Amino acid sequence: MTEGSKVHPHVIPDIEDWPIYKLSNDRKQFIEEIDEYTFQRILKLHGEDLDDAIAKTVYMERIRMKEEPWKVDPPQDGAFWKKISKKLFGKPDEQITEEEKRAREEELLRKVIHRYSDEIVGTFRIPTFLFARKFLTVLFNRLLNTAAGRNMKRIFGSKYKVYERLLTKGEVENLRTLMTKGTVVIVPTHSSNLDSMLIGYALDTIVGVPSFSYGAGLNLYNTGYTAYFMNRLGAYRVDRRKKNTIYLETLKGVSNLSIQRGTNSLFFPGGTRSRSGALEDKLKMGLLGTAVEAQRSIYEQGKQTKVFIVPLVLSYHFVLEAKYLIEQYLSIIGKERYLRSKDEFYSLRKLLKFGWTFFSQPSEITLSFGRAMDVMGNFVDEDGNSFDRFGRPVDPSDYFKSGGVVTADLQREQEYTMMLAERLVDRYHKENIVLTSHVVAYAAFNILKRLHAHLDLFGVLRLPPDDFVFPMETVLDIVRQTKEILIEMNKAGKIKLSNQIYFEPEDLLKDGVRNLGVYHIEKPLVFEGENLASQDFKLLYFYHNRLDNYKLNKHYDWNSTKENPTETKLELSR
Repeated sequence: MTEGSKVHPHVIPDIEDWPIYKLSNDRKQFIEEIDEYTFQRILKLHGEDLDDAIAKTVYMERIRMKEEPWKVDPPQDGAFWKKISKKLFGKPDEQITEEEKRAREEELLRKVIHRYSDEIVGTFRIPTFLFARKFLTVLFNRLLNTAAGRNMKRIFGSKYKVYERLLTKGEVENLRTLMTKGTVVIVPTHSSNLDSMLIGYALDTIVGVPSFSYGAGLNLYNTGYTAYFMNRLGAYRVDRRKKNTIYLETLKGVSNLSIQRGTNSLFFPGGTRSRSGALEDKLKMGLLGTAVEAQRSIYEQGKQTKVFIVPLVLSYHFVLEAKYLIEQYLSIIGKERYLRSKDEFYSLRKLLKFGWTFFSQPSEITLSFGRAMDVMGNFVDEDGNSFDRFGRPVDPSDYFKSGGVVTADLQREQEYTMMLAERLVDRYHKENIVLTSHVVAYAAFNILKRLHAHLDLFGVLRLPPDDFVFPMETVLDIVRQTKEILIEMNKAGKIKLSNQIYFEPEDLLKDGVRNLGVYHIEKPLVFEGENLASQDFKLLYFYHNRLDNYKLNKHYDWNSTKENPTETKLELSR
């Protein structure tokens, strides 16, 4: 039986003392700060071609409205941008001075920025938060007990708790302590649309820390119930259709200034869900850079408040949207026409179905909190003191000084952001907790590739699964080898393992196959009598990718298997 998470009391019991509540109460002033900050930023970056920046924004917004309209879009969207365009270009025979033209451009820029900032910034309502906390707790616990087949008394008695399945591991105590020492920015890996909800619930009810400000895709606001809660739980809206400079700078301004105000934040530096199923190995610099710039601004103001970066790795046995994600990934890298599944995982019905499936099985979702760092990637202790890679104490403010004075240098800070991103990628791979499902999927797909070494990836994925079974002796041997490699990596601090990885190969295989088959109709792996088979090679590839960046297969001894895959044909009749 898996050990559940330790439930902690709240670090700050009174919600009115939470930074996110204070920020929401000052929403009007906060938006004014964003407007001015972004305005000055745009002038600095595009001051000489301001009209061009606004014109490009109008052009891109018109394309968005025509090609990707959403019902959640701001009211009178078309009328607003038509008005901006008309004022920008003026009347054909209009005669104005350069000063008047510049004043008009700056006025239009302010209008565009304010429209974006008001759209992006959310609110935090205590009654809504308390209702959501209670609702999710009751829902999860009842789903758990009902799905487990308990009687009605136990359904409402909630004998089994969600923290027994939603496991928080790693540097939890350190995270709690740092919440009282400075501003915390949590940067998780991103696998599913469920990530934000599960992380938020775990942080509040299990870890016991105040709610975080986090970016939520505007697409999540397209449904009424979801939009109602998202609008009132501290999320700020991120519209990934909008890629123009003014919008992106406004979005970064929201993140930067909220961190400067001491609001704990959460964002996914990978930018979007992992389409391949692999851990992120390249991160987006935009929002990550706002933490670096915010720290410099804090030092510029003469304050010593530190910004702490905490990596978080989520490990699922199965991902709700796996089929959609892998088909999208393959269509991108293969330049081929794949039949894409529709991404329908925003609805309450889908989420409840996933909840039922998840809780009806002895399966877990693991949240691995990594070692906290400052914005330069230096580890920090529980008091927030920074240490370089040699263990020597360092003062992060020194990184931002020129001639002994803290100064802004965007190019220098871009370099620092890249350094931080590289450190985070390294920590993701070291803080990753390997599950049995990852091991068996990785082992099986490598056997499949070995047996068809003459085919490229797409050739392997086009093979008909109905014609194949896996050589069981080979599977068990490769599972054993994978386990032994992972244990050595764990001893070297290169990866983390769930308790089930130490099972004997036969039991590890059974546990992994069972968990992989919980949700999907077509199973990535399934036992058919004494044989092991796959009903969907693309899904198998998706789950295999979780360990692909570690290149474990380079250490395999294929000659040790009782059935050498190079000499075994996989095309066996069932």
